[in-house]
Amino acid sequence: MYINGEWIQTNETLEVINPANGYLVDKVSFGGSFETSEAILAAKRAFKDWSQLSADNRSAYLHKTVEKLKENSEFLAQLITKEMGKSIHNARYEVQSTISFFQWFAEESRRIYGRVIPSSAENKRIAVTKQPVGVVGAITPWNFPLSMAARKLAPALAAGCTVILKPSKEAPLSSVALFKIFDEIGFPKGTVNLVMGDSNTIVQTLMDSKDVRKISFTGSTEIGKKLIRQSADTVKRVSMELGGHAPLIVFEDADLDLAAEGVIQSKFASSGQQCVCANRIYIHDSIYEKFTEKLREKVSQLKVGNGLDEKNNIGPLINESAIEKMNEQVDDAISKGASVLCGGVRLSGDSYDQGYFFSPTLLADSQEGMKILHEETFGPIAPLIRFQSEEEVILRANDIEYGLASYFYTNDLSRMYRVSEKLEYGMVGVNDAAPFSVQAPFGGIKESGLGREGGSEGIEDYLNIKMTSTKIKI
Repeated sequence: MYINGEWIQTNETLEVINPANGYLVDKVSFGGSFETSEAILAAKRAFKDWSQLSADNRSAYLHKTVEKLKENSEFLAQLITKEMGKSIHNARYEVQSTISFFQWFAEESRRIYGRVIPSSAENKRIAVTKQPVGVVGAITPWNFPLSMAARKLAPALAAGCTVILKPSKEAPLSSVALFKIFDEIGFPKGTVNLVMGDSNTIVQTLMDSKDVRKISFTGSTEIGKKLIRQSADTVKRVSMELGGHAPLIVFEDADLDLAAEGVIQSKFASSGQQCVCANRIYIHDSIYEKFTEKLREKVSQLKVGNGLDEKNNIGPLINESAIEKMNEQVDDAISKGASVLCGGVRLSGDSYDQGYFFSPTLLADSQEGMKILHEETFGPIAPLIRFQSEEEVILRANDIEYGLASYFYTNDLSRMYRVSEKLEYGMVGVNDAAPFSVQAPFGGIKESGLGREGGSEGIEDYLNIKMTSTKIKI
């Protein structure tokens, strides 16, 4: 752990296991309430000086971080793959995303603008300024262990906040590597702090502290709701990037090759372990057989194995529980009328060692009532669903508590606008399976979250708005 500019070791350690083969990758120190309280105190003390640094100076620290990340990019990519399994291709993309976030918010720190408001009284002057909220607790998941940390740390630091990061115990090593970069750069003591350990203990300590003024969380909707309830006791600001169950709609006038590639990219990247991946594939009835066969051919060509092997497209799932969930959803779908076009089983044998590998899977004739159409999958299974009309598919796509990402494919310009406006999601990809960029806001509606990360909106959640009215002599 890293607290107040010092590396902290404890007697209790956590083993980080490679999900591709069961091998030990490394061990990290395991802390609890005491270490978290020390980190909060350090961040509180550091806040005064860090928040008063000029925007240019804070920007300089972030630009130095960018350069160090570039120098260590391949090491970081391989570390991500070792600790959570995704293919090295996906891991390299994640490192580049991490670099982009620090680069973007290094510049956004210079663009925290206020405004002057014309007063209705001649002897008053009204100004609006923005100031950092204070100490931030950032809680990140295992599926994007480095870029999720960057999406929270970069805007918080740019705004002038100090931070305590709590990464997932499934994949903490890339966060340790990031903090080694912070330490090498020489961030002021207490500005950035890293705690690892039991989630309930650490998070409860963060939530109970009046000195922690904001929580930024990426994870399940269930845990997000719990944190929102806990935040009420101290009226903390919260940003929540929660679960998703994205529809991907293929209309009859779509470019079928482009749509098939989109399904592959959205559904099977990172082994389907993404909150924004397509979980329901709606295909117009008139093109269902043609598109399904095209998709089956592409999925059958995907190579599964250790993510460090350059030839593999898909790595393992994170643990045994993930495999059990895949089996449960496939069995449930088959029992209710679905058929397996390809995959549908755990992969085993010498080439898969002791890893958690599940075959890329297509389920034809998926119907309402199946678990997979309502439960977030977080794995490489794509249910294929027929639809008849635009009105019908929009209704079905929206009929869920989630509202994070959605996608559809069409060549009809009017439909592009019409459907994108009617989909109840925070993000819509039109003929685009990866509509995400650092310049644009990322986040959902309904039970998929609160607030936005990325874009000019990404820094706003770390800022308080202050109005100052001055009465003058005229």
